[in-house]
Amino acid sequence: MNVRKRTVPGRNSVLAAIKTSLIQSAGILSYVILLIMRIPLSKVIGDAGVGLFAPAFEIFMLVTFITSYSVTGAMSGMIRYRVKREQHRNARRVFGAVFIMDLVISSVIAAVLVLMASKIADFVILESLSRMAVLVVAPTIVLAALIGTFRGFFNGYGLGTLTAHSQYIEKISMFLCALGCGRTLYAYGNKVSALRQNAEFSFAHGAMGAMLGVLLSQVITTIYLLIIYLFYSRTLRDRIKAESGKGGESQYSIQRTVLLNCIPMAIVAVFTNLFMLIDQRMFNYCMNKRAEELGEIRTASWGAYYGKFAVLIGAGAALCLLGVTVTVSKIKNAYDKEDYRIMRERLDKAVCKLSITAFPIAVYLAALAEAIVMCLYKHETAAVGAWIQKGAVIIVLCSFSFFFAQLLFRMHMLRELFVSILASMIVHILVAYLFVQKALLGADGIIYALIAYFAVFCVMNFLFISRNLRYQPGWFTCVAFPAAAAVVSGLVVMLIGRFMLEPAGAAVTILTGIVAGIFLDLTMLMILRVIGEEELSRIPLGFFFIMFGKNIGVL
Repeated sequence: MNVRKRTVPGRNSVLAAIKTSLIQSAGILSYVILLIMRIPLSKVIGDAGVGLFAPAFEIFMLVTFITSYSVTGAMSGMIRYRVKREQHRNARRVFGAVFIMDLVISSVIAAVLVLMASKIADFVILESLSRMAVLVVAPTIVLAALIGTFRGFFNGYGLGTLTAHSQYIEKISMFLCALGCGRTLYAYGNKVSALRQNAEFSFAHGAMGAMLGVLLSQVITTIYLLIIYLFYSRTLRDRIKAESGKGGESQYSIQRTVLLNCIPMAIVAVFTNLFMLIDQRMFNYCMNKRAEELGEIRTASWGAYYGKFAVLIGAGAALCLLGVTVTVSKIKNAYDKEDYRIMRERLDKAVCKLSITAFPIAVYLAALAEAIVMCLYKHETAAVGAWIQKGAVIIVLCSFSFFFAQLLFRMHMLRELFVSILASMIVHILVAYLFVQKALLGADGIIYALIAYFAVFCVMNFLFISRNLRYQPGWFTCVAFPAAAAVVSGLVVMLIGRFMLEPAGAAVTILTGIVAGIFLDLTMLMILRVIGEEELSRIPLGFFFIMFGKNIGVL
């Protein structure tokens, strides 16, 4: 009986830790689900279908950053302030005012999209058949705005768990609905293509179906949040009745405050995600210019870039950020308390942790690019593997860029962040213009432009952090040694990929390469004194490496 009493709390604590981690990392994990969605989607509607789906989905994401993501943050802060002072009547007024404002703004944008869908497709994206998917974006962004309003309300009342649940519900339903609707309309598009003697209509209907799946996911999430709100509003009514104050805030003042507060977040979110639409426009122009036959495969080529290359690079960067997201709040708390020694210690540990994660992921992805492409995409051409090898460094640059950007934003260094974003975007557009529209390098030019974008973004963000916080990382321990360990172990992984792929197959090669790479990487990190027993005890199978390190005399 005593043994049972000891094991149950341990199991409960582990489950509680996992639950907390899932809630805190809901944003990043939801983003990873969105990325992974593109892999089966490309098999359902084809690369050309993904190429037509891409601009519509990017427009949806950009508008959502304005009407949902940024408004959620601004609104939740205002509600939280009033709830702490037991001003529940004013908190409800904030919700009502923002609900109306978001509904009006999103409806206006939706109307513009409906009226301008053809011109956006023809002149902005240079992809005329994408207009079918762009039309579906219109009602989708209205529902997304309402979802953001509900999430801001729940966050303001300290119900972040409900918000996290809604994010998972939204993304999982989006994953399933996009595949189901995409498959259904792609099959219908085949009949239309047969009648019109044009195969492109199959892909256009498939893209529209995938976007309808996104719309359906917003319907499901809205219904879920509405039901929760109706249940919670009963408790809220009781609190309002018990409130003694009669003073109320005007709808105009609330909306004005929300708009002013959400503008900085909206600018950051939009301009750090705008490059995908710009890149597709330049890519389409390049492919149309190079030759007639390339113009014909343009859509499928961008679909392969968006649905395969961007997925692996984006997922790699997201997994790196997953380990340091919580640390940002801890660093910010130490900064607010003016405990600068603790702040710099936590920052140093976060940079070291990010290096230990980002460098190996980037190196191993490049080393096993051919095997990964074969495993995930079967008959895909070598083009995607070559793109991954060239662009794997983006994982490192993107991880550090957004980590430092989060710090700048959370510590209210907005001027520095805006300068960094603006400079990075200018460099990106310039490099993309020279390499893609002038040199006509296609996807390779886009990758070089992305590398330039994240390199400038990373360096400038670090310089601002370093200057304002007077922080200098341990360059050897935090950066150079983890990079060296990743490169050396990566050479072994590359040899495994080269000699095992043909006889053993892609899956066995990937598994063997990753296991061998991690073992060698951690061994070198122990030898170089980058990590010790404390760090190893926190990772899966850490006890094995602790025992191994002690046996070889490095711990």
